Amino acid sequence: MDPEEIEALRKKKEEALGSGGERAIARQHDQGKLTARERIAALLDEDSFVETDMLVRHRSHGFGIEERRPYSDAVVTGWGTIDSRKVFVFAQDFTVFGGSLGEVVAEKICKVMDLALETGAPVIGLNESGGARIQEGPVSLAGYGYIFERNVRSSGVVPQISAIMGPSAGGVVYSPALTDFTFMVAETSYMFITGPDVIKAVTGEEVTHEELGGAMTHASRSGVAHVVASDDQDCLARIRYLMSFLPSNNYESPPFYQPTDDPMRSCDELLELVPDSPNKPYDMHQVIGCVFDDSEFFEVHQHWAQNILCGFARLAGHTVGVVANQPEVLAGTLDIASSTKAARFVRFCDAFNIPLVCFCDVPGFLPGTEQEFSGIIRHGAKLLYAFSEATVPRLTVITRKAYGGAYLVMNSKHIRADVSFAWPTAEIAVMGAEGAVNVIHRREIAESDDPDATRSELIADYRQRFSNPYVAAERGFVDDVIEPQDTRRKLVQALEMLRSKREATPPRKHGNIPL
Repeated sequence: MDPEEIEALRKKKEEALGSGGERAIARQHDQGKLTARERIAALLDEDSFVETDMLVRHRSHGFGIEERRPYSDAVVTGWGTIDSRKVFVFAQDFTVFGGSLGEVVAEKICKVMDLALETGAPVIGLNESGGARIQEGPVSLAGYGYIFERNVRSSGVVPQISAIMGPSAGGVVYSPALTDFTFMVAETSYMFITGPDVIKAVTGEEVTHEELGGAMTHASRSGVAHVVASDDQDCLARIRYLMSFLPSNNYESPPFYQPTDDPMRSCDELLELVPDSPNKPYDMHQVIGCVFDDSEFFEVHQHWAQNILCGFARLAGHTVGVVANQPEVLAGTLDIASSTKAARFVRFCDAFNIPLVCFCDVPGFLPGTEQEFSGIIRHGAKLLYAFSEATVPRLTVITRKAYGGAYLVMNSKHIRADVSFAWPTAEIAVMGAEGAVNVIHRREIAESDDPDATRSELIADYRQRFSNPYVAAERGFVDDVIEPQDTRRKLVQALEMLRSKREATPPRKHGNIPL
């Protein structure tokens, strides 16, 4: 090449690397945020990023933007590695046209999404955008459609992860909603369909950006955000950690790490965990922390629907998905939010060959008109459908209450769980002993000379005859009644036995989950 041509190329690439200019970059830093390229550098292994389409420019005319055509436009795209495993990434560049999506931006994003699907690698989107580029009209809207369609085509084939790292409004929020996991950054990121100004004009309601679409709003109220990070660096580090649990695509098994934690060790801390009184709560996090490798638990949706816990852990070095009732919140009952939360997590694990371990302590579905009118039957059926549909290895440990339909929904043997264990404290019944006795023996108690003593005697008899785990074990509804300290060892053995599980399903286009 001619030296002048080489120099021209170098200058063009330097211009692309400069994003929106020094002032725009300084403004980004002043707000506590990294630039698009800084985020990619922090996310990927050092010097592994290969950028695509660095020299593209928008093709718009009119509205004053034809005179400003920065190289790379408003998104940085390419591929690299995380822990030496290939991933594709795009990072919207807020320093260029506010990260808005136009024709060229959409083409760049679609190109790496297509490559990810073709090569079987995860896609990570780092989002910070004002939405569709108004100057490009319907072309920008079409770009969103092309991206959404690829999100849907990639679903269940390669993991898709989104990070909201700044303002994200309008159409830009739908792509993250279609992906598997959404991360948000506290105080610097927000996402919503319609902003506060429009809401005030239409409804008269006054709300701030943070109240409407901030990280904690979406993490605790809407359930849109799976993880909340403290800043950009923390967010990117958490994405790297999540990737350590996931396979690259639906044909692979999750990564295996040689365990340093003895797979056969005893969990002695669990012996005294469950209170003698069935009405006293305990923290299911303690069970999870004791059972799994090195007490590691990557929890998703930590702040939403806290009556159920979902997340990733390792058992003898192998990734597992954990679903567990949380007795400390709403007594561990299932409601609309927890059913939806767990169902989506179960389906992700099933799509990507991640075995499921369920800890069951559920007294039933949350009663009340609000739940019934809002469709607890339909939403509860989502979790029932998800577990029943799953073909990955499925293990259950019943720690205490397992009542009624909620027991069936929580990965019971009756919906084809592969292995089910119960602790001696387990109570498997249609309902709690107190409620059952009050229904069955109402007249006998009322006519008794000492109703309280009669009730207590009948409750004890009911527990002995119906509620204890040995009744269920006699019928094969649980495979074994185990001591709590043996839980880790039993699960490791069961998972190893199920490693070669293959389950054929009837041919069909797809099922019809009760959405």
